[in-house]
Amino acid sequence: MPRYWLMKSEPAEASIDDLAAAPARTLPWTGVRNYQARNFMRDEMQVGDGVLFYHSSCAEPGVAGLARISGPALPDTTQFDPASGYFDPKATPAKPRWVQVDVTLERKTRLLPLREMRGVPALAGMRVLAPGNRLSITPVAPGEWQAVLALLGR
Repeated sequence: MPRYWLMKSEPAEASIDDLAAAPARTLPWTGVRNYQARNFMRDEMQVGDGVLFYHSSCAEPGVAGLARISGPALPDTTQFDPASGYFDPKATPAKPRWVQVDVTLERKTRLLPLREMRGVPALAGMRVLAPGNRLSITPVAPGEWQAVLALLGR
């Protein structure tokens, strides 16, 4: 059974345009430093799962494109790099703490703003709409996925 995810990225760090311009339209999803989001990648994500690529921390947050998980969870290389803002001194190659997955663009879409999503009853249970939700990765129910696709005009 396919699974679906909403993955937030700040456009200044990795935008939908960056994903479109990347080799093979694929980027490693690095820098996740929340245990629950890490566990979603490590324990639940599977190659082929659908992704709502979501721009956050910007003037107009919302879904900017559709993507797929294209690589299994592997150790996040940024945790070992002292020059990285995501360096974790407690992580070692023998005992990594953080993972990354590869994400491949399916298609860029019109921006589906958060404010528009809030007005759709079928999306009322989406975690991204919950007050105080700060997770960068959240599961999306199949009905929510279909509702978003309908809003985007497939």
